[in-house]
Amino acid sequence: MNVKPLFDKVVVKLAQKEETTRSGFILPTASQEKSQIAVVTAVGPGGLVEGSEVVMQVKPGDKVLFAKYSGSEFKVDGEEFIIIRQGDILAIVE
Repeated sequence: MNVKPLFDKVVVKLAQKEETTRSGFILPTASQEKSQIAVVTAVGPGGLVEGSEVVMQVKPGDKVLFAKYSGSEFKVDGEEFIIIRQGDILAIVE
């Protein structure tokens, strides 16, 4: 991937979600809720954003939980990504 986010933006790729229930039922893709856990693939440099200094807290490879309706989806080389603001990241998942 060759996408370099600007300012406080972060590019994430959704983590693969389990497609079966605990009881073994397979869920069709249409009935699954969009995952809010993703892996960071690229991070902007931070800097002065809307008059405030932003220091980036995440790095590529971090697994993060982000706000449900945040970001913009896009595809590169057939892979789906989401670009979000660092402020839309709720937590780093360990």
